[in-house]
Amino acid sequence: MIGDHYILLPSGILAFGKGMLEKNIHERVKRWHENITNFAFFLILAGSQTAEVEGISSAGSTPSSRRYTAVADAELLLKGPKHQRRWPLPPLPAGVSPALISYVASNFLKIKPTIISAGLLQSPSFSHVCFESSNIGPARCLSSGKAMEISRVELLFDGGFKIGKELRKSLLITECVPGGTTTAFAVLSGLGINVNGLISGSHRNPPSELKTKLVNQGLQAAKLEKDPSSIALMAAVGDPFQPIAVGLLMGAIESGQDILLGGGCQMLAVLALALNEVEPQLRSNFVEKILIGTTSWLIDESLLSSKKRNSFIHLMNHVAKHFKVNILGLASGYRFNDSNQQVLRDYEIGYVKEGVGAGALSLLAQIKGLTQKEMIEKCDKEVANLFKSKDEQTI
Repeated sequence: MIGDHYILLPSGILAFGKGMLEKNIHERVKRWHENITNFAFFLILAGSQTAEVEGISSAGSTPSSRRYTAVADAELLLKGPKHQRRWPLPPLPAGVSPALISYVASNFLKIKPTIISAGLLQSPSFSHVCFESSNIGPARCLSSGKAMEISRVELLFDGGFKIGKELRKSLLITECVPGGTTTAFAVLSGLGINVNGLISGSHRNPPSELKTKLVNQGLQAAKLEKDPSSIALMAAVGDPFQPIAVGLLMGAIESGQDILLGGGCQMLAVLALALNEVEPQLRSNFVEKILIGTTSWLIDESLLSSKKRNSFIHLMNHVAKHFKVNILGLASGYRFNDSNQQVLRDYEIGYVKEGVGAGALSLLAQIKGLTQKEMIEKCDKEVANLFKSKDEQTI
């Protein structure tokens, strides 16, 4: 046991979540180990004008650069640092895109994602799935209370559900959505869950006051009924990623698959939106095959806006308590203190924490046997390759 918040498994992975028996944790990790070469991997890219609010996100240092963060990160994950890419990585205050970690881990796992896109200003130049016209564009800023039309949310949900229901293997869902932690904050608040001070973000010190202001504006403008449906809530203050992911999740549950939600508060929001549509007496069974997968940097974070340590673990426990279920989270145990690259060591001081499935892919690589030393060496090498790329101007 490490502290009161998580346990260290023999593989080096960290497990957390109230009400979890250690035997149950080992059994669920074992199932992923057995399917480590046979699972469906989806990366969902989405756009929201929430990301263009000044100061809301550092997934790109400027509002204009955040317009292409998703396609740039996806391209890095698909092609790697050595190959010519159409989209340069947007500038960051420090660190390097978590897509680099995801590339290293997925390369070790020998798996590539199926990419789903919605609401992007740039049409991806790589193969991807799209459920709507590429001309629709990003969701409106959540502060409007009218982020998307109901019909759009239903279309995206149905597209995700159909894919999930047809799956016959375990499912990993990941995302790249600038501004997505704020829309996650909004839908969780709209569900009646008190998450103030517990929502992270791409900043070293997330702008909690700004997030809270936008969320309050959006929920007041939306004038939602008491106990709103998840569809109505996403339409009011969500983003296009959420209905796709909720649909995928609910479809995969119906087809009996194990599911790993790769990320932080955005994936907790997806799980909460799904649970909101499940009958209360069925919720405990619903979550039995679902895991949250993230990084050790995220679960170690203690936000300045909260007096509690390990803010993300408290957030997860708030969601679990609200729906009266036990949620299990896993975090990769990799750390970059011994890296030769400053942009990787920046992870250890909070400049980058999660994204593009970095945590989930890393913990799967760890389950498969990639050691701490090997992970650092591989990431150091790929950062060096990124520096060498003639078209790369952003590190």
